[in-house]
Amino acid sequence: MCFVEVIDTAGQEEYATLRDQWVREGQGFILVYSIASRATFDHLDVFRQAMLKFEREVSREDGAALARSFGCEFLETSAKTAHNVERLFIYLVRLLRSTKQQEQGLQGPGRVQKEEKKRKCIIM
Repeated sequence: MCFVEVIDTAGQEEYATLRDQWVREGQGFILVYSIASRATFDHLDVFRQAMLKFEREVSREDGAALARSFGCEFLETSAKTAHNVERLFIYLVRLLRSTKQQEQGLQGPGRVQKEEKKRKCIIM
């Protein structure tokens, strides 16, 4: 199922304040103009410029590079679409359990922990 909302703002500047909200919340856009109205054609550039303001500013590569520099894992998620959110939490719990099991193995009775405790992190 897909939800589609049609918003016609051609030549209606009173909707300019709502335009940014619609652009932020939208996932896909169809820009339409009337061949009988130059104003609707010219208005497309204004709408497109509003869309460009909300484009991605940080590349996936930049995120991954930062995670590497921190010594962390990297997983790109989206709270808006829930992309990889469940996977992130499953991965985090597995990572924490694994770390705990390793620590328990190293800290047996009468043993001194050989490795400094390492913190795990995930950049998302």
